[in-house]
Amino acid sequence: MSSPFTNAQKQIDELAKHLEIDRRILAKIKRPDRVLKANLKVKMDNGKTQIFKAFRSQHNNAKGPYKGGIRFHPNVSEDEVKALSTWMTWKCAVVGIPYGGGKGGVIVDPKKLSETELERLCRAYMRAFYKHFGSWLDVPAPDVNTSGKEMAWMLDEYQKLVGHLEPGTITGKPLELGGSQGRTEATGLGGFYVLEQLARVKNLPKNTTVAIQGIGNVGYYFGYFANKAGYNVVAMSDSKGGVYSEAGLDPVKLLAYKEHHDSLAGFPGTKTISNEDLLELKVDVLVPAALENQITKENAPKIRAKYIIEMANGPVTPEADAILHQRKIVSLPDVLCNAGGVTVSYFEWVQNNMGYYWEKDEVFKKLKKIMDQAFMEVWEVYTKKKVNPRMAAYILAVDRVAQAMKLKGGL
Repeated sequence: MSSPFTNAQKQIDELAKHLEIDRRILAKIKRPDRVLKANLKVKMDNGKTQIFKAFRSQHNNAKGPYKGGIRFHPNVSEDEVKALSTWMTWKCAVVGIPYGGGKGGVIVDPKKLSETELERLCRAYMRAFYKHFGSWLDVPAPDVNTSGKEMAWMLDEYQKLVGHLEPGTITGKPLELGGSQGRTEATGLGGFYVLEQLARVKNLPKNTTVAIQGIGNVGYYFGYFANKAGYNVVAMSDSKGGVYSEAGLDPVKLLAYKEHHDSLAGFPGTKTISNEDLLELKVDVLVPAALENQITKENAPKIRAKYIIEMANGPVTPEADAILHQRKIVSLPDVLCNAGGVTVSYFEWVQNNMGYYWEKDEVFKKLKKIMDQAFMEVWEVYTKKKVNPRMAAYILAVDRVAQAMKLKGGL
C-alpha cells in the first residue's frame, strides 16, 4: 500500500496535466521546504527520562506563514506529517486564506501520560522547535489528541523563550488566552455552509435527507445547523454504531442521550444500525465526519447517496473516488468542506495580531462569506473542466500557490 506522502505527490503529478506549471515549481511543491526532527527528553513522574520522537514539516510558504496542527499519536511518522503539511497548503489555498501548509507530531500515546508528563512533553516540543515558530513564520494549532490545553502550555513556553507576548503564534487557544469565538462550531458550520451552497446550485428542497457518520465535534455541529435549517437528518453514528429514523433526528437530544447512556442505541423512535449500514443508506446527502478511508473500492459501488460532503480528513479513498465519479455521485472534497476550522483559526490569528476581538455572529458571518466564495470557485472549475470536485479543488489550490511562487521569482 502506498504511503500518504507518495499519494500526495501522485496527486500533484495528476494535477499538473490540467495546469501549465513551470517544472521548477512542480519539483518544489512536491516536497516540503523543510522537515524538522528532534528527540524530546522528558522527565517522567517516576524520575526516569523518556525520549519521544518529534517532527514538524513546513511544506510551502509562498502564500503566507506555515499553518497546521500538532498531533500526539503512536502512529505519527515523518511520512505522515509531510503528507499532511502538503494537504494543508492546498486547504488554505482553496479557501484563499494567507497561509501555507505545516504539520507536526510526536510519537506518543498521550493516554499513558499523567497531566504533568503531558505538560512537560508540550514544553519540550516547543523548546525543540521554537526558533521555527512565530506569528509570521509558522503557526501551529491543535490536532489529533491535542486541544486548547496543550496549546496554552506551548504558547506559554514559547513566550518565555522569546521574551515577549505573541498570542498569534498559536491558534486553537482557550478564549481566555486569545482564542476566537466560534472556533468550537467552526468546522461543522463551515461544512453546513457548503451544504447550503450545494442545495442552491442543485435546487435541493429543505427536507433533503442527510446521514452523518460521526457525532463528535464536527458531525454534531454539522447536524445541529442542518436540522435547525430544516434539513431532515435521518441518521447519525458514533464509533460503536448509529441510529436511523425516517422522521428525522434532533442532534441536541441525541447527543444528550449518548452522554447519559454512553451509546446511541435505544434512542426513542429509532432503528439501530452499524456504521457500514449508515454509509449505504438511501439518502440525498451522506456526510462522513469521523475517520479516514471509510468509503473504499469495496463499498463505493453500494453507496446510494446522491451527494457526499467529506467532513473527515480523507474519508474517501482514491479508488472509491473514481468509482463515485463514474457513478455520477458528487463527492465534495475534505479540503473544501472541512476548511471552516482553519478559516476560524485564521480569524483568531487576525484578532491576536490586531488586539481586537469579534463577537460570535461576526465570526460566523465572515466564515460564511469565505466558505460560499470557495464553494463557488471550486464548483466553477468542476463544471468547466469536467473533472471530479476533488480534482477541481486541487487545480484551484495548486494554481494559486504556483502563481505566488512565480511572482516571487528566484526559481
